[in-house]
Amino acid sequence: MKAHRTRVITIATILLAVAALAGGLTALLRTPGAAGRPAQGGGERVDLARSVADYTSRFGPDRTFLPPGRADREDIAEAIGLLLDGHRDRAERRLAQRDFTVRTLVDRAYGHRYAEVADRTDTAVTPRGWGRVYVDLEHRPSWSVQVPHPVSDHGTEQLGVRVLRGSPGGVLVIAGAHRKSGSDDSADVAHRRDTVFHAICAELARRGMPGIQLHGFAASSAPGYDVIASTGAGSEGRQEGRELADRLRGRDFRVCRAWVRSCPLEGRTNLQGRVADAEDVSFLHVEFSPEVRAGGRATARAAGAVAGITRAWADNPVPD
Repeated sequence: MKAHRTRVITIATILLAVAALAGGLTALLRTPGAAGRPAQGGGERVDLARSVADYTSRFGPDRTFLPPGRADREDIAEAIGLLLDGHRDRAERRLAQRDFTVRTLVDRAYGHRYAEVADRTDTAVTPRGWGRVYVDLEHRPSWSVQVPHPVSDHGTEQLGVRVLRGSPGGVLVIAGAHRKSGSDDSADVAHRRDTVFHAICAELARRGMPGIQLHGFAASSAPGYDVIASTGAGSEGRQEGRELADRLRGRDFRVCRAWVRSCPLEGRTNLQGRVADAEDVSFLHVEFSPEVRAGGRATARAAGAVAGITRAWADNPVPD
């Protein structure tokens, strides 16, 4: 009788252990970022870095670029504002009128959800080249990372993805064409006001959202430096610039600080920086050497340094 009771207790204990293990596995699978986790709120699971690489792989100086009209620029920028304010249905309707789509993506690398705003003509024979935007859907949008010269400044688009992944509340804005496509520098969005890229960045600045713009320089343009850090036309981001330069130096990068000495490629004529200055918004114009943009350990170290700044922006968002 005693042996029978012992067997019953043992079986019950095993069943309880199995139930607890099953519950633990269920909780693990529901944890954000866990492998196999179903997308919360829906969304297509993708590798965000691969998705961006596929998109920009079609860029080249011989591709077409169609300059947008004023109504195009204004409508798309206003729709991005609606999306940031949580009015997705209204944003989608406005964007659809300009042949843009919105879809939810779940980045397989971290499990984070983003809204992708894309031009329907991207895969057409003659794409317009108006760009893409990725918005963090899990946190309040509070800062931006801007990539005005993808492919032309090789690797900046992937560095932009790393920066977006590195901190909550980010908005990644990628230009939609090689800077030398089109005619009369019409696709060089860092120096044009009449582009969708500029209209979106101006909308973010109007909302008080600080931004960092990523560029690349040839090794011969700034020998002796890995990074050129600047606040562009203004000085509002001077404190963040100092902190970023210190972080980069702490990771063994040689940094030229444009507010201390004359540096090449300081970005003083950058038009997104001029808009940020007019709005009294922090703006960082950062140039990286080819090695830093190559995608290896140096890229990861640089993205880690930038993350220290963007996390601070996320922790102290501009009041509504």
